[in-house]
Amino acid sequence: MALQQDGTSQASQDDAIVGGSATKLPRTDGGRDAWLFLVGCFVFEALVWGFPFSYGVFETYYLSKLPFSKHPNGIAMIGTFACGGMYLVAPLTLYILEQWPSIRRSSSVFGLVVILTALVAASFSTQVWHLILTQGCLYAIGGSFLYAPTMFYLDEWFILRKGLAFGIMWAGVGTAGVIFPFILTSLFNAYGFATTLRMWAIAMLILCAPLIYLVKPRLPVSSPPLPHQPVSYAFLTTRTHVFLQLCNILEGLGFFLPAIYLPSYAKYLRLPTIASSVLLATLNIFSGLGSIVLGFLCDRLHVTIVITISTLGATLSVFLFWGLATTLPFLVVFAATYSFFAGGFSAIWSGMMKEVQRASRHAKMGALMGLFAAGRGIGAVLSGPISEVLLRRDDFNGNGHGGEAKFGYQTKYGVLIIFTGVSALFGLLCFDAKRRDA
Repeated sequence: MALQQDGTSQASQDDAIVGGSATKLPRTDGGRDAWLFLVGCFVFEALVWGFPFSYGVFETYYLSKLPFSKHPNGIAMIGTFACGGMYLVAPLTLYILEQWPSIRRSSSVFGLVVILTALVAASFSTQVWHLILTQGCLYAIGGSFLYAPTMFYLDEWFILRKGLAFGIMWAGVGTAGVIFPFILTSLFNAYGFATTLRMWAIAMLILCAPLIYLVKPRLPVSSPPLPHQPVSYAFLTTRTHVFLQLCNILEGLGFFLPAIYLPSYAKYLRLPTIASSVLLATLNIFSGLGSIVLGFLCDRLHVTIVITISTLGATLSVFLFWGLATTLPFLVVFAATYSFFAGGFSAIWSGMMKEVQRASRHAKMGALMGLFAAGRGIGAVLSGPISEVLLRRDDFNGNGHGGEAKFGYQTKYGVLIIFTGVSALFGLLCFDAKRRDA
């Protein structure tokens, strides 16, 4: 692991000793094996993350259908707990898998079982808090254990192109988000939410089970296992980590809100029914493109430059496009620009990890990835209750619908738009990370 993080030459990693004999290893950063592995990771991410990232379709359904529409408080938390929970559980899962590499394959099996249990249990829900526990929290735990091993495998397969590889892998989420909203909407209309969730569980089993077998590590697990090495968290107090983590958390406070609220915003504006699926699809496809581009830039530019590009693009798109948008074409422009610049922020973690490792040589990938994911999760989980408070407060103004509004700022969502834009702007805190510790 340390050899890869330091960028040691390929020649020194071509052979491994397994059971006392030398074994030829596939090359890193390219070649048939590496790219096939990355395709597998792309599909894995699409399946695990694409479902909660399509939550806007669920929210629109739950808000308009009994029994959930009768007591709607907490509906937004289902989606933020599903996404944010996977981020928050990441430090634990990545720590366990970094300390015990031999259980990484078993972790994916365990995670898949938990996800299937969550989906089936959610299908029997009759109250919002049932969905928060199952479709939100339980799904998040299962998803984290299911996909976490791929983080370590990718770190073995890609060294010099690590940012690009992470970007391509996370683009799977955006690609799924183009397809899943339309599928879920059709299933809801035809079968209702309970049957849809059970059908989705069957699909996850059929598609994920082969991937658990096919997505493999590049390096063989040592036999017998190497003794456990303590994980150093000395990097926590470095200026580099503190400010990169701050911009990661604060930017995450508003990041998930467009995906959650654009469908209900479109309904509030009395736009055509198809508008919700179109907006979610646009958000997700441009998020995938943004992940690839920002990940590629992280391999070539200092991470503060990449974060600045992401921050300014996201902030301007919120204030200029969403704030002024009350028609579908304008909302599509916002969804495309915002998701391109903000949606790929997770791909920047590869550059953030690189900078922290320069400041603290003993920082390991698992610990860093886990904490950056947790920071993102804090923002995601808090955004649910914060957004509900903001919307309830604005409801007192008596805005029943936005059919007459000329700008987004004039609607009940105006305060949410401002909050999202201000949150995105906090990415500029990255400049304080560039100054080294004394």
